[in-house]
Amino acid sequence: MTGGVTNGRRGRARRASAVLAALGLLAGACGSGPGPARQSGTGTGSGTGTATGIGTGTATVRPSSPAATPASSAGSLVAGRYQPLWPFADEGQVRDWQESYRSGGHQPWHLDAERTALSFTQGFLGFTGVDQVVKRTVTGADARVSVGIRGEGGGRPGIAAVLHLVRFGSGPDAPWEVVGTDDTTFSLTAPGYGALVSSPVTVGGRITGVDESIRVQVRATGSARPLGERCCVSAGGDDAPWSATTTFRAAPGRTLTLVASTGGHVAEVERFTVTGVRVAR
Repeated sequence: MTGGVTNGRRGRARRASAVLAALGLLAGACGSGPGPARQSGTGTGSGTGTATGIGTGTATVRPSSPAATPASSAGSLVAGRYQPLWPFADEGQVRDWQESYRSGGHQPWHLDAERTALSFTQGFLGFTGVDQVVKRTVTGADARVSVGIRGEGGGRPGIAAVLHLVRFGSGPDAPWEVVGTDDTTFSLTAPGYGALVSSPVTVGGRITGVDESIRVQVRATGSARPLGERCCVSAGGDDAPWSATTTFRAAPGRTLTLVASTGGHVAEVERFTVTGVRVAR
């Protein structure tokens, strides 16, 4: 009996160590400045670089293109190329907020990339345990904000995702909009960014980790609950593929946020990745 308990503790310790190692890889990728990253969100390089199809040790970089789809209109895209994931669904909502802000200073957090990133993570996605801003890089109207979980014993926070934000609309008070994620050890690459989808939808990507349990959700701005969900998909390995199929209900032309998350070793959600798609007409 004592041997079984000891082996169980050792097993849990090994799994926790593997997860912390994966989180360390992600933190290292973000903390060392511009570098290659898998773009399941927006298809642009982190910092000043552009992702290329090269190997990076345990992960292979696979860039994606954020080209506009036939269902997209100029008013529904951010900066003419990105899917508006949150908090605004289109430029009309942006203008409404700007008028409100100019008249009374309502919701000034829209002008803060860090607060917008945390609001997306905790309010929109519901990942309340991901409550740390680990790093941010802002270049003009483009920002990357690394959000994460508290480190064990007061240690360095683990990065759960690197959110890509872009200024939406025009003027000095153009608010920040989440448009995707930059990924390394956990990605969501199918369907492609900006693709037209219908229900059921099969999503997938690649992951590095041990004993992972992936939850997939379909979300949209204006909906408090997921429009579709699949839990849970077992995965793991070294840059191993994963996939899941889920159903959803959404109006044609609507922009959707596909979300994949994994955790359970040291926190409920330890890593997540998102991409933006549109419902086929």
